[in-house]
Amino acid sequence: MTLFSLSLAYLRQRSLTTVLNLLLLALGVATIVVLLLVNRQMEGRLARDAAGIDLVVGAKGSPLQLILSAVYHVDIPTGNIPLAEAEALSADPLVKQTIPVALGDNFMGYRIVGTTPAYPAHYGAALADGRLFELSMEATVGATVARAAKLRVGDLIVGSHGVGGEGHAHADHPFEVVGILEPTGTVLDRLVLTPVESVWDVHAAHGHDAAASGRGREVTAVLVTYASPLAAARLPRRINQDTGMQAASPASELVRLLSLVGVGLDAMRAFGFVLIVSAALGTFVALYNSLQQRRYDLAVMRSLGGTRRTLVLQLVTEAMTVSLAGTLLGLGLGHGAAVAAGHLFPQAQDLGVTGFVFLAEELWLFALAAVIALLAAALPAVQVYRADVSAVLARG
Repeated sequence: MTLFSLSLAYLRQRSLTTVLNLLLLALGVATIVVLLLVNRQMEGRLARDAAGIDLVVGAKGSPLQLILSAVYHVDIPTGNIPLAEAEALSADPLVKQTIPVALGDNFMGYRIVGTTPAYPAHYGAALADGRLFELSMEATVGATVARAAKLRVGDLIVGSHGVGGEGHAHADHPFEVVGILEPTGTVLDRLVLTPVESVWDVHAAHGHDAAASGRGREVTAVLVTYASPLAAARLPRRINQDTGMQAASPASELVRLLSLVGVGLDAMRAFGFVLIVSAALGTFVALYNSLQQRRYDLAVMRSLGGTRRTLVLQLVTEAMTVSLAGTLLGLGLGHGAAVAAGHLFPQAQDLGVTGFVFLAEELWLFALAAVIALLAAALPAVQVYRADVSAVLARG
């Protein structure tokens, strides 16, 4: 009988304790795996959404709110800015490209964004069907929107006032779907794109637009790409100090956002480690109690030729078996949970969360399992090594 088969026999003998320790370890590993997957994929998605956007210019307010509303489309805009000031940015020698963004309405919770063809081009979007918007009240929809609403080219959609939820429906101003985008893995997938003029026309008809009050056209924000690295040092300061607008850097605000989100992730990660440590303690207690019950058996094995090293390895093998099995089960549960989340929760779908990826960091979990096994088996192994065989056999 090999050490592994002997270890399995002893583990089966105390199956309930073994299964409980294995599940506890698996839950801890699964928690950490899910957090690693979500954190990595969330960071990747946020970086893709902001790629190539060096600066966002909008109304005064919270810089983070401006970035969340104009780049990620998950917050309420800080306000609008005059179109004339936004257009002046495109003539600045420090600016390579500007993309206007006009917000105010939604379709089934998906934001309707007034912009130019430069916006989908910025993300390298391709058409799955139809064409890009050209005229007012034409719309090109993202892949997620088209799938959720079962849209086809030629369909008419009605927007509702507000950037999310249920607002007043603009039933007298429907949009015609003229194109559907291929999935991009970016924020474009959940947007309805239309010319800026569409937003102006809809709001003017309902008395919301700036033009209706004689103040001139407005947009919500402008996405800016620098012409040179020098612009990063000069342009934001000039806009913030010399105009009624504010300039915010997506890169800086992304770091801030991830630091805020990271607090919750760190807490969950700590919880996962607590579960793993609890499993290690459980394994240690199980081995220690098992050792007290098997002292005579181990002494007989010694008397039949088994060495101290063999007995120590047998205990370590038991601990390793539980730890590695728990880690493998935890990896499976973690990836399975990520796959389920990607299918069941809209927020996870927006982030593109999936379990069909393997991170290099997960390999460290096997090393952690080995360390846990060695620590759990350390004291029982020392007791076995120091045991007086003659005294144990004499006591029976």
